[in-house]
Amino acid sequence: MLTAEQNERATRVGPGTPCGELLRRYWHVLCPTAEITAENPKKRIRILGEDLLLYQAAGGELVCMAERCSHRNVSLFRGFIEDGGIRCCYHGWKYDGTGRCIERPFESSEPPAAANLRTYPVESLGGLVFVYMGPDPSRAPLLPRWDVLVNTDRPRRILVMPEHDCNWLQIQENTVDSIHSYYLHGQMAQIEGEQSGEAFRNVSKFYNRKIVSYDWRPCDWGIEKVLKYEDAPEIEVRPPLIFPNILRIPEGPRETLHFRVPVDDEHTRIFHVSINALGSAPPVPPDQTPYVYEESPPNYDTYTAKLDNFYRQDRYAWESQGVIADRTHEVLGASDRGIVLYRRMLFEQIDRVERGEEPTIAMVRDPKQNDVITFMPGSLPWEWAEFKAQTIWSDAKEPVG
Repeated sequence: MLTAEQNERATRVGPGTPCGELLRRYWHVLCPTAEITAENPKKRIRILGEDLLLYQAAGGELVCMAERCSHRNVSLFRGFIEDGGIRCCYHGWKYDGTGRCIERPFESSEPPAAANLRTYPVESLGGLVFVYMGPDPSRAPLLPRWDVLVNTDRPRRILVMPEHDCNWLQIQENTVDSIHSYYLHGQMAQIEGEQSGEAFRNVSKFYNRKIVSYDWRPCDWGIEKVLKYEDAPEIEVRPPLIFPNILRIPEGPRETLHFRVPVDDEHTRIFHVSINALGSAPPVPPDQTPYVYEESPPNYDTYTAKLDNFYRQDRYAWESQGVIADRTHEVLGASDRGIVLYRRMLFEQIDRVERGEEPTIAMVRDPKQNDVITFMPGSLPWEWAEFKAQTIWSDAKEPVG
């Protein structure tokens, strides 16, 4: 379990919070690229506890800035996009693409520095717009060029999940919780009734098998996972956790990345971006990647919804812990070693940032190492026996902390 102070350090994401400052050293998804068009050039976005405006400037470039005018705090969403910037619709204060206030109509003095707005660098990749919200853009790492985002020989799709009523960490910790698949997915499918389709039935049967061993190992990108079933000689290589908030997972014929983006302390938005099998459909330019916003059914209740697919099953586990899980009352076991490993990673990286250092996990700074990054199930560079001999967690009966 964690202390109340540790839980605060790991969950709060706003400006100035320990975890919020760490997360700001990574790139995060804002929205699908194709969502911003000449006809719909602006979008309000809340991320890491900040209200931002993403807009397409008159020259076509994307600008991300604080949403509200510094004059009287009116949203710039209905502002006028002009050559050189955006003008507030309330009193006409105008801001350039760097957030500098360049005009204050009916004022005799030049705009003071206090009138300027925060702006953040953005990049488009694989049909998604990413933002870097760190304090010094000159120290930003490279936006990782994951294979799912940069492959151009097959069709890509984007699914934006509903906003979840829980803290981001509950969703990400589920990624290293290897044994939940037996009950939450395998057993629940038998009880609730399976989704129609042979593929889902086969997957649920696969997970409804006794687990005899499991392990985790830290790596440059995050955490690698393996698991063994009683009735099979092979080792299952589980979808890896990419630090701090990404899951890399195969979904049937698709290869997928899940970006778990903190909206604020109590809400999370998940972006799924997938590439389909080669030849399954013609590819399209990245900025035209099709996207869908998945909405919860009317009056959706995570406690009473039918848990007949993996997503709803996981969503129940995430949201029923409360908007921010109280980890001071946990009773952990040996099967939670992966969660303990991830938490220790998180705290170590938070400590680094507080000391004025940069994170060391899942950081890309060398362009030569950022052509196409592939890190996926089945590609782990180690054998089970070697891992069992080397891992620092294998001999531990119970996790500490």
